[in-house]
Amino acid sequence: MINKHWLLIFFCAFSFVNFAQNTDDTPKKLETDAYEPVVMDPLAPSKAAFYSAILPGLGQAVNKKYWKIPIVYAALGTSIYFYLDNDKSYKRYRNAYKRRLAGFVDDEFYGEGDIPLLSDDALIRAQQTLRRNKELSLLITIGLYALNIIDANVDAHLLQYNVDKNLAVNPFVDFDTPDTSAQLGVSINFNF
Repeated sequence: MINKHWLLIFFCAFSFVNFAQNTDDTPKKLETDAYEPVVMDPLAPSKAAFYSAILPGLGQAVNKKYWKIPIVYAALGTSIYFYLDNDKSYKRYRNAYKRRLAGFVDDEFYGEGDIPLLSDDALIRAQQTLRRNKELSLLITIGLYALNIIDANVDAHLLQYNVDKNLAVNPFVDFDTPDTSAQLGVSINFNF
């Protein structure tokens, strides 16, 4: 159970924003700005997702979130790099193993002398590990590509979300002067 004193401290800390007084002697202008409706485009999220599916980062450009484009390309580029690197290493070990099965002892992992640096079992284990890493890199690349599309879609939805001055949730403290007690609460204000 939450202590009442902690609730009082919490609401008092946030209530000073509401009770701050204007120390400037100039009169304040009353805000009478009417609510300006935001033009809602119901196809904007699907449009952004489609563009991101065609070219990664294009949906972020449609949403005017240009700072996300380098992140998208860095993530996809890194995962593609690891896929290609694991594929290249896998092929090296596979070719060396195939040459050993054919009876050759001149592969890069055999070394000099009669005893190989890597045994046939070590070459098989290396191939299995590199194949697993290659497949994992491919799955991560596909996941990042899907995340790029989801990010563009969600961001387009959130751009149309109504965040307005007329919607507010404010904590308040009401001081009762006759018996010096405080009333805590939360107010929800809707201005039309």
